[in-house]
Amino acid sequence: MPPDLTFDTLHTTFGFSTFRGVQDQVVARVLAGRSTLAVMPTGAGKSLTYQLPAVMLEGTCVVISPLIALMHDQLRSAQANGIRAASLTSVDFNREETAARFRAGELDLLYVAPERASQGHFRELLSNAPVALFAIDEAHCVSEWGHDFRPDYRMLRPLMDGFPDVPRLALTATADAHTRADILAQLGIPDDGLIVAGFDRPNIRYTIRHRDNPVRQLVTLMAEQPGPGIVYAPTRKKVEDLAEKLAAATGRRVLPYHAGLSPEVRSDNQSAFVASEDMVMVATVAFGMGIDKPDVRFVAHAGIPKSIEGYYQETGRAGRDGDPSVAVMLWGADDFARARQRLSEVEEARLEGERKRLDALAALVETAGCRRALLLRHFGEDPPQSCGNCDNCLDAPGVADVTQLAQKFLSAVYRTGQSFGYGHVEKVLTGSADERVLQRGHDQLSVFGIVAADEAHLLRPLARALQARGSLVQTEHGGIALGNDARAILKGDVPVLIALPPRKERKGKRDRGGANPVGDPLFEALRTIRRDLALEAGVPPYVIFHDATLREMAQLRPATIAALGEVGGVGARKLEAYGEAFLAVIRQY
Repeated sequence: MPPDLTFDTLHTTFGFSTFRGVQDQVVARVLAGRSTLAVMPTGAGKSLTYQLPAVMLEGTCVVISPLIALMHDQLRSAQANGIRAASLTSVDFNREETAARFRAGELDLLYVAPERASQGHFRELLSNAPVALFAIDEAHCVSEWGHDFRPDYRMLRPLMDGFPDVPRLALTATADAHTRADILAQLGIPDDGLIVAGFDRPNIRYTIRHRDNPVRQLVTLMAEQPGPGIVYAPTRKKVEDLAEKLAAATGRRVLPYHAGLSPEVRSDNQSAFVASEDMVMVATVAFGMGIDKPDVRFVAHAGIPKSIEGYYQETGRAGRDGDPSVAVMLWGADDFARARQRLSEVEEARLEGERKRLDALAALVETAGCRRALLLRHFGEDPPQSCGNCDNCLDAPGVADVTQLAQKFLSAVYRTGQSFGYGHVEKVLTGSADERVLQRGHDQLSVFGIVAADEAHLLRPLARALQARGSLVQTEHGGIALGNDARAILKGDVPVLIALPPRKERKGKRDRGGANPVGDPLFEALRTIRRDLALEAGVPPYVIFHDATLREMAQLRPATIAALGEVGGVGARKLEAYGEAFLAVIRQY
C-alpha cells in the first residue's frame, strides 16, 4: 500500500504524525502480507502494529490475547478511535451478534482468548468470515522456555496453518534469544520475520533495596509518587496486610487484588484502579497482565519476582505513556531461600533453566554496577556501562572484597553442623558466648571469635549475598547450610564481592517525575473536563486522551478545531466527540 495512505490513516485514526521505534517496519511487513515476530518493550505501541493494518486491510484482524481484562481494555481504546472492534469471551453476552458481524465483514478487530481459538467451532466460524491477519499477543506464552507458558498457545499454529494466505503477527515484550527462536518455530514464522526493537525503557528508574521495614519504605515511595501505582506482594495474606497498612498510613485509596477475592470484588477493584488518577493497587503478580493503563507512575515489588523476565514485564507496567516512572524492588535473603527450596518441585526438564533464572535475579539485586545494563545484557543487548537512571548510577555503592570473611562465615556454618540460623553463627564468629553457644561447645571451635569488630558489620550483608547466590541454603528447620559454590569459595577458587549501600540515602523532594506541569491551572482544568467526560462515557480518563496530549494542549492552546486536530493523540473520531468541550476549556484561559 502507498506510504502516504499509511501515514494518512495513522493521523486520521490515531492522531499521530509519525511512528515510534520499529512500528513502521512491523506495519510495513504486515501490510505486505509477511508473517512477523515483533519484540517490543511495553509502552512501545505494540497494539498499533495490528490495529492500523486492521483499519486498512479488507477483512478482520483476529487478535488472540490471554486475558479478558486486557482484551476489554484494548477494545475500549480501539472503539474510542472509531475502530470497529468486538470480543468473543465468556463475559460477552452479545456473542451471536458479534459472530454475525464477523461473518459479514463488519469488524476491523476481533479479540479472542487462546482457549476459545483452539476450539473446533471457532475454526468453523473463521472459515465463514473474511480474515485479514492473525495477531498473537503475549506470544512468549507459546514457549516452554518462556516464563509464562500456556499450553493453549500451542494449538494456535494448527489453527493458523488452515489459513495459509493469512499473515501472522506475534507480539511480546519479554523474550530472550532462546525464547524468540522457539516462538518463531512454534508459530510457523520465518527467521527473517524477527524484528527486535530493543528492551530499554529509559523513562523507568530502577531502584533495588534490602527490605527492612516494607511499610515505611512503601509509604515513602507513595509520598514521592502521587500518581497511580502497583505494589506486588508474594502472597494473598501479604497483599491484604500491606493494602490495609498503606491505606491507613497515607490516606490514599489502596485496594487489594488476588485470586482469593470474589470475581466481583476483583472486577470492582480493577475498574476503580483503571479509572483512578492516584490509586494504588496491592496485588499478586496475576494483576497487571490484563491492564493497559498508561499512567502508572510506579511499580514496587515487596519481594523478589519469579525471574528477570517477570521483573521486566511487571516493572514495564509503569510509564507506558513514556513519562518518567519508577520501579522499586525490596528484597530479603529469605526470598531467595524460599525460591531455591521451590526448585525441588520443578520438573527435571525445566530445572536447569529455572535455576539460571534465579541466579540471574540474584546477580541483579547484588550488583554494584548499572542495573539497566545488567537487565539489558540478559536479553542479549550491548548497553553502555552506565544508564544514569538507576540507583547505582545515581548514587554509586561501594564494593568490598569479602572473600576471606566469606570463608570464615562458611567455615563457621560447616563446623557448627549446618543446622543453626544466622544469629547463632554470627555469635560464634564474633565471640559472643551466650548460653546456647556454651551449651553446644561452640566456644571451643577454631572459628569462635575470629571476626574482629571492624568486620562484624559486614556479616549481615555478606549473609544476604551468599543466600541470594545460593552459596548458603536454608534447611527445613530454619538453619543454614552450604550450597551451590560454597566449597569453591572455601578453596579460594571463587571471589566474593558485595555492594555496600551509599552511606546516606538520597532524600529528594516530592518527585512527580516531571510528568505534568505543576501548578498550571489550564492543565488541571483539562484534566477535570477529561475526568467528567470519562465518567459520562463510562471509560477510564486515559481512553479520552493521555496526559501527554493534555500537556500539548496546555502548551499550544489551540483556538480552532483544525488546530486542535494537529495535537498529538487527537484523531478524527476523538476530535469530533470531544473537540468542542476541550476548546471551551482552553478558551477560558
